[in-house]
Amino acid sequence: MMMSLRFPFLFSQPTNLPGSGSSAQDNHRTTPRPRFSATFAAATAASIGAAAAAGVAVVSQNPNHPFFQHAANLLLPNSSSLLWASVSLADGSAPVVEPKSGVSFPAVLGSSLTLLGVGLRKKSILGLKNIDVYAFGVYANGDDVKKFLSEKYGNLSAFELKNSKDFNNDLMEADISMTVRLQIVYSKLSIKSIRSAYEESVGSRLQKFSGSDNKELLQRFTSQFKDEYKLPRGSLVELSKEPGYVLKTIIDGKEIGSIESKLLCRSILDLYIGEDPFDRRAKDDVDLNVASLLQQK
Repeated sequence: MMMSLRFPFLFSQPTNLPGSGSSAQDNHRTTPRPRFSATFAAATAASIGAAAAAGVAVVSQNPNHPFFQHAANLLLPNSSSLLWASVSLADGSAPVVEPKSGVSFPAVLGSSLTLLGVGLRKKSILGLKNIDVYAFGVYANGDDVKKFLSEKYGNLSAFELKNSKDFNNDLMEADISMTVRLQIVYSKLSIKSIRSAYEESVGSRLQKFSGSDNKELLQRFTSQFKDEYKLPRGSLVELSKEPGYVLKTIIDGKEIGSIESKLLCRSILDLYIGEDPFDRRAKDDVDLNVASLLQQK
């Protein structure tokens, strides 16, 4: 059993799950879903005025999801620490729903990428209104995670890893195959808007990690999002970090470009799992589920 540690925690599943043989287009359809989490919270007092509390959300359906294997291994060795924990169980083949948008993501992408967290990208309009732009799922190759990170972090608790800046940096810096899959939620989104948004957000990260603006590298990336591509609601965009730090950009199953650049790969990942991510909840889940992967033998 794996633990996802966060409070409050919400993990929803759709009522009707897409068939395992459906296409990528079919798999990203959204379906109404019930919330079936039941939460049990207990608090105990420790000596010298220290207290520990545990909040446990237990989902009783489909108890084999890879998100939540080996949960016991994530318990803190230091009993005086404060821990809020949630445990959700689901079928390992079942899609995972981003609860705010209702968008579902397959638990496994391709043959080797495991879903570690889902989130929602919001954008403020004139500081007056937030719109939901797209939902996203972060995937990683579990074997790569263990290969590059186990020696340094395999014996640390989830709490220790979650609060380790080095761990987060190493996760983004290592040559681990990872994919961020976006599904468009906002029906009026244009490819120009995506291009402009990445010019700003990726541009700031390139500057942050290299100390220069890297205009040529930024232009190579953003120019892939040509006006000829349309992004109606439900469209899929995948930003895939391949071995050798090659970033592939795919729209609705069609590769539109690839760029070999460790700096660009790091900058893209930082948007979703860095210090200032688009969705903090998604980053926390990714960190803690990577920690759980490292605990698996």
